[in-house]
Amino acid sequence: MAEETVTLENLKDAMEAGAAEAEAAVEASGEAAVADAPAEDSPVDAPAENVPVEPKIDELGRSYATGKRKDAVARVWIKPGAGKITVNGREVERYFARPVLRMLLNQPFDVADRSGQFDVTCTVKGGGLSGQAGAVRHGISKALTLYEPTLRGVLKKEGFLTRDSRVVERKKYGRRKARRSFQFSKR
Repeated sequence: MAEETVTLENLKDAMEAGAAEAEAAVEASGEAAVADAPAEDSPVDAPAENVPVEPKIDELGRSYATGKRKDAVARVWIKPGAGKITVNGREVERYFARPVLRMLLNQPFDVADRSGQFDVTCTVKGGGLSGQAGAVRHGISKALTLYEPTLRGVLKKEGFLTRDSRVVERKKYGRRKARRSFQFSKR
């Protein structure tokens, strides 16, 4: 028991001697060692704040994005212009005849206060008209954020940058549709 106490005391003495030597070294080097140390308030690996995001514009002055909805996929190019929208080589009034579908396409521009400032050219494949309109809206929103990165917050808040993942449920074996059973007959 006495030997353990002696070793503990020896350890304490050694630690005190080491602390005294460290203090002497700091005093000898002056305040240079203190100045080199990072401040406690500022983290060492602080990320750079407010770094501007560069717009992605090709040599023709356009931004490109892909939009998706249900089974439809839209490739969308936007560039500054008079607000003309072309879908698969046709005017938007001829391709999307229903006003509700055309309203869907204009929503990103209305929210971002850019109505009539961009020309849109897009090609759409797959799905029906409703899914295609949603895909074009998604593509327009993504292309707008690539052209003007400052609009990302506004469009994200409205949910235009999120791909709507709802798709048609597949038909199951032994069912008439995805969930509907065959009609039950008692006799």
